Order: sequence, then structure tokens, then C-alpha cells
Amino acid sequence: MNQSRGLPENQKKSGAAPVYFLTVGERGIVRIWYSEGALCLYEQKSSDAIISSDKDELKGGFVSAVLLPLAQGVLCVTADQRFLFYNVDESDEGKCDLKVSKRLIGYNEEIVDLKFLGDEEKFLAVATNLEQVRMYDLSSMTCVYELPGHTDIVLCLDTVVFSGHILLASGSKDHTVRIWDTESKSCVCVAAGHMGAVGAVAFSKKAKNFFVSGSSDRTIKVWSFASVLDFGGISKSIKLSSQAAVAAHDKDINSVAVAPNDSLICTGSQDRTARIWRLPDLVPVLVLRGHKRGVWCVEFSPVDQCVMTASGDKTIKIWALSDGSCLKTFEGHTASVLRASFLTRGTQFVSSGADGLLKLWTIKSNECIATFDQHEDKIWAMAVGKKTEMLATGGSDSLVNLWHDCTATDEEEALLKEEEAALKDQELLNALADTDYVKAIQLAFELRRPYKLLNVFTELYSKGHAQDQIEKVIRELGKEELKLLLEYLREWNTKPKFSHVSQFVLFQLFNFLPPTEIIEVQGISELLEGLIPYAQRHYSRLDRLMRSTFLLDYTLSSMSVLSPTETNLSSSNLLARTGDPPYAQIDQFHQTHFPEPNLTPRQSLLDSGNTDSVEVTARRDKKKRVSANNSEKTTVAEVKIGDMENAFDEPDVADQGSSKHKRASSKKRKSIALGNASVKRIASGNAVTIALQA
Repeated sequence: MNQSRGLPENQKKSGAAPVYFLTVGERGIVRIWYSEGALCLYEQKSSDAIISSDKDELKGGFVSAVLLPLAQGVLCVTADQRFLFYNVDESDEGKCDLKVSKRLIGYNEEIVDLKFLGDEEKFLAVATNLEQVRMYDLSSMTCVYELPGHTDIVLCLDTVVFSGHILLASGSKDHTVRIWDTESKSCVCVAAGHMGAVGAVAFSKKAKNFFVSGSSDRTIKVWSFASVLDFGGISKSIKLSSQAAVAAHDKDINSVAVAPNDSLICTGSQDRTARIWRLPDLVPVLVLRGHKRGVWCVEFSPVDQCVMTASGDKTIKIWALSDGSCLKTFEGHTASVLRASFLTRGTQFVSSGADGLLKLWTIKSNECIATFDQHEDKIWAMAVGKKTEMLATGGSDSLVNLWHDCTATDEEEALLKEEEAALKDQELLNALADTDYVKAIQLAFELRRPYKLLNVFTELYSKGHAQDQIEKVIRELGKEELKLLLEYLREWNTKPKFSHVSQFVLFQLFNFLPPTEIIEVQGISELLEGLIPYAQRHYSRLDRLMRSTFLLDYTLSSMSVLSPTETNLSSSNLLARTGDPPYAQIDQFHQTHFPEPNLTPRQSLLDSGNTDSVEVTARRDKKKRVSANNSEKTTVAEVKIGDMENAFDEPDVADQGSSKHKRASSKKRKSIALGNASVKRIASGNAVTIALQA
């Protein structure tokens, strides 16, 4: 603003610095003043702030204003928590004006309806618990302008493109419907005639020259605007008269929908029914009964001869227009279903409810394929874009959420992931072919392929000299990958076919990593508890096999098949091959950091008394007989009768308890001479005692 304009002559001559200030108030008018002589330099002609109809001072006008530095304009704060930014426009004649450049909405209150505008759907009309309709730019989600005119809360919206102009219809509690031209931002028609709040409005879908309104006075009315609407010379709003009216329901009308061919309309009411009417005379056709609560929303299918209704009984129903029968019922919401709309050419639909959930349904399968929870309260409003099928929802939490169809994006991402996995699979095969086991193990971890990882470890185990490569891989594993490896090992350890590989990797793992690092793995206690029992079983199986070879070596030696030196070598080789298994290290680690039992796994196995499997207890006789010439050692072995039946070819004799040796003299004895050895068999209970005396 040119500061020298509008100043008194004496001030211009004196050269004193001018002082400007502005005032705002509950009327919503901005005034700019000059301090000397109380000169008002500028006054707004109309208010951009909301003036409440109930004369509540806290809800009307401005509450604060400030001049922005560097001549950036004026910032005003309204009572309903909005920020209005004004730019100063100067004309050639020296006059100035304030125009709103930006609106920041701090609070939308309860959002009751939403509608996309135009074919491009770049703007969104929002109806809240206010008398104005707000227009949002979807690219920036800022309120670009408002449509004032109603004297009470706006309840419903609908939009249509007529003669190249985007028209918006709004129904309000002031008993009227207003038609707005969004280009000129003015009201072009007013439809007054209802005796109650207008809660539903719908434009014609085909001719686009009339609309239908439903009210809490239980009536529906048809209004035509084509003959009276002239966009060229509109100076003030045109009053419309209804073409047809009928008392449609016994309670408030919540929703109105027009068929795609403009031949029928459907109304939903709190009287738990939906009704079909024939245009243009509103002749009743069908009454759709079946809901147990009021009907909140109705909509015609874009492709089929059916209509959809959403009710307060938590269900959505689809009805046939031919006979009014219920074709399908959808259940899934936990509260009243407030909105429902068709998608993807009538094959799907989306619904919103008082439970704050947004659900996507497939009509053919009667299934809810997706549920979205982004609202904290009732979802009163939902709008579906016709071109882009963008979805907008709003509710009692004052939030407006925009939803986009991401099916194609998800499919593309899945395809890219498949291609990437295929490339990594090929890299894994190449690494195995090049014997690059470190890279192969890393790729197997990335791809989460436990079977491939097992194959790599099996090859390393077969080579016998792979400690360095395994150590390198294990030291590079993070905590999550180490936990995943232990889970794989626990699974492999349960199968005898893969147990040797699992024990081999465990041996290397416990050798390379310190206990302080292992105990930091999440869930290590449960992992070790799953590893120890199967490790005990595998160790016991190997121990039984090794001890069985002693008897075989002795028998073959006694039969002069093996020399004593070969026998000793055979047993020592077996011990060398067996070694100290990784089970011993697992047991020691578990007892150190997770102490539970007092017995070692081997002792618990020996003391368990399990006779279901072949067991060789092989206890050493502590009695030693010392003579002058030589000393003799006697070994007593108890073997299950079923496993020695073929060797001795003699039936069992049952005798239980501790008296088996006392009654042994009365049993049948048999002596078998094997070379220089004497073997005696004494039947006692479920076992036989074999005395091997050299």
C-alpha cells in the first residue's frame, strides 16, 4: 500500500513517519486506520469470517489480526480457529482492497458430507457443522474458498456438471436447498418448500436438469432448474418451485438416490424401510423391508438392476428391482453402517460405519477383502470419484482422509520383488557352483531359504575343512539373523536325517561366539530348550551304537577273527571319529546361563529307566579280585531279551523285582563256548545277564 495516499497535507509536508493500524471485531470486518485525525483508510464491504446465527459472540467474527512484516499483507484469526491471509491489491486509481490469498483451517468440527467437484475432481466440497460449504484444493489440501448463504448447518451435498458449469447442491437445517456455481462462487438457485431440515439431495444422472430432495418432514420433492437457469445474466438467486412432492415415509428421510437412467429414485428412512418411486410423478413401485434399524444410505448399481442399502442394524443389503427381494446380505461392521458406495463398475463396494472402520467388499464372493482403521470416531461422510475412483472419508473426528487405489502399484511391487528374488536365486546357484559358500549363505539368509541354507551347510560338512568360512559368516550375522539361524538349527535338529549338519553348525557356533554375545539373542532360552532334548536323543543313539561295537569287537576277537591289537584300534578309531559332540557344549552353556536340572543329559538318560528302546547300561563291576598271578575284571551287561533272542535262540522267562539273582539258580542255564571265552545266560525278568569272563 502506498503510505502517502490518504494522508493530510500537513503530515505530508512535515515528513513525519505515518502510523497505521487495523481493527477487527465480531462483525468480521477489517478496517485500516491512520493515527492522525482518526482517518479510516480502508473498510471491507463484506465479511470473510463466519457470523453465527445463534448470536454467540465466541463463534462469530475475528478475534485477532496483525500486519505482516515486509508488506506481506494481513493475517486475521477467526473465532472458529481459522487463519485468513490477505493480500493488498491496489488499482490504477489509487484505491486498495484486501483479498484472501490463503485459508488455514484449524478445526473442521464434525464432517457430515463430502463430494468431489467436476470431471477432473481437483476440488473437494466439505460440509461441516457450519453454515458454509468449504472448498478444498486436493493438490495442497488447503481451503481455497467458502460458500456462505445458509442460515443453519449444512447436512448434505451433491454435484453435477450442467452446460459446462460445475453445480453444487447443498441441503441445510434452514429447510432450503441451494444450487451453487463453483466458477462464480455464487448461489444461483434456492429451493424452499420443505417444513423440516433437508437431509438428502441427489441430482439427475442422465438428463442432469433436476434434483430430488428428502427432508425430516418425511416428504420428497422433485425440483427442475433447466428452464430458469441462465449463467450469462445471473445477478441474484432464482427461487425454484417443486415439480412433484409426496409423503414418502413415516420417519425422517436419510438418503435419496436417482437411477442411472433417471427412471426411478430410491429413498431410505429411519422407519427401517427403503422405497422405490417412479419419476416424474413419484409413483410408488416397491417397498424394501428387512432391515431392523433405520436405513442410512441407498445407492443404485451402475450396471445391474439392483439397489444397495446400508442400515443401523450393522448390515448392507442388495435388493432386486424386479420384485424387491433381498439378493445378498453383508455382515461385518460392529456398529451402524452409515455410508456405502459401489466401486469398479459394480463388482465391489466400500462401506463406512459408526465403528470408525472402512471396509472393502467383493459382491460375488460376499467377502470383506480389506478393512481400514484410520478414523477415531463415526464416519459420516464418504465420496467416491467417478473418474479416478479416489475415495474421501470424513467423520466426527474432524479428519478428512483421501484413499487411492493401490492395486496396480502393489502388483507392480510384487512383480519387482519376484524378479529380484529370481536374480538372487540365480546368484545363489552361481555362488554354489563357484564354491563361494560365504556369499551363498548370505544370499540364503536374505532370501529366507532354509532349505538352500541346509544344502550349503551340508556341502561344507562333507568337505570337513570349512571352519574358516563358517566362522566368517557367523561373525557377520546380526542379532536377528543369529536368532533366525538358531531357529533353523532347532528345526533341523528334530530330524535324524539332518541332525549331523545341525550339530556341526552348532559346534562351530558355540566355538566362535562368546557366551556374552549369545545370551543377548532374543528368546535364546526357548531356543536352547528346544535344542537340548533332541541333542540328548542323538547323543544317546550314538553312545549306544558305540558301546554295542565293544561287544561286537570282543565277540569277533574271541572267535579269532580280530587280533587284540586290531580290536583296540577299532574301538579307539571309533572314539576318535565320535569325539566330544556339540551336545556337551550346549549342555554346559545351558547349565551355566539357564540352570535348571542337576543331572547332566547323559545321567538323566541313564537314570530314566527307559526299557522301550535297546539299552546297554554296561556298568562296571567295582569288585576287583587280585591274585598273586594275575587280576581279572568281570563285566556284566544287561541287554533286552528281544534284541538278543536271535543270538541265543531261547525263550524268555519272566521274573520281576530285585530277587532276580536269588532265583537265578532255579532257572535254566546255558553255556556257550566261544573260543577261549565262556558266556553264561541267566533269564531274569525282562532282561538277561551275560557274564563275559576272559
